Amino acid sequence: MSTARHGTPAIRMAGVIKTFGAVVANRDASLEVASGEIHALVGENGAGKSTLMRVLAGLYQPDGGTVEVNGRNVTGWKTTQAIAAGVGMVHQHFMLVPTLTVAENVVLGTEPTKGVTIDLH
Repeated sequence: MSTARHGTPAIRMAGVIKTFGAVVANRDASLEVASGEIHALVGENGAGKSTLMRVLAGLYQPDGGTVEVNGRNVTGWKTTQAIAAGVGMVHQHFMLVPTLTVAENVVLGTEPTKGVTIDLH
């Protein structure tokens, strides 16, 4: 996609590398998403899809490459910074806390800390 025609991409990941010891999860991975677009990452188990999204969401720090959100370099940001910028990740079911309700899992990590309660009913 030409960014000149569509403006600054909402998300641009370029040359992302993420390794876990000798295992290379992402090698030179790139993704560009314009504002308003919807994309799906499809591939075999172990292809690095979740790893790439965890880098975008600040759960993993990349070993190389860059991550930009709305033209701002956010490479290596923390999860709290990603959430504050409107970037979140919906995890696969095994990432949920089984003793919590769906609503509690959705707000997990962003619960109000004072003055506001969560209405679970």
